[in-house]
Amino acid sequence: MHRIVFAFPTLEQHLRAVRATPQSYRPKVCIHCGGACLWCHGCYHRKADRGEDGSLNPAPVPRFRCPTCRRTCSRLPLCICPRRWYDWALQQQVLLLLLIGASLRRVAAVFALSYHTVRRWWHWLQAHGATFMFHLRSRFAELGRAADSTTFWLTCFARMPLCEAMAWLDHDDQDVP
Repeated sequence: MHRIVFAFPTLEQHLRAVRATPQSYRPKVCIHCGGACLWCHGCYHRKADRGEDGSLNPAPVPRFRCPTCRRTCSRLPLCICPRRWYDWALQQQVLLLLLIGASLRRVAAVFALSYHTVRRWWHWLQAHGATFMFHLRSRFAELGRAADSTTFWLTCFARMPLCEAMAWLDHDDQDVP
């Protein structure tokens, strides 16, 4: 089962889908045991709207329960990053500046982020970059033409946003943040 649903790239679309068609989030099988017919099991809420007013908070994240193993799982829309406070778009902007040579301190100052947050994202990309590049190159042939990691990520971000790249990696059972 994949944690990230490819649909709903904006928070507004996600909120409409949760209200109108919550079944669009239902996984086909349980991630833990492979059992079918998962039940809706409520939701938990995330602070996903990082705008000034935060009017779309809290955003519900649907949960499902397996009748076979009795464990639960949740599904996130494309617009909400798992296990991270900031959204994919901001992370992509930060990584783009770092890729073109800006310093960690400068990027942190530009986006009013903690230096440690920017450094953690940069180290995360460097640590997992080779694995991520392998899986993305196997799916998108044009990314295989990039000679180095900087060129790869610049080409990747020109082709798709970071949220979509991470959703493809999640689809390939890679651990994304």
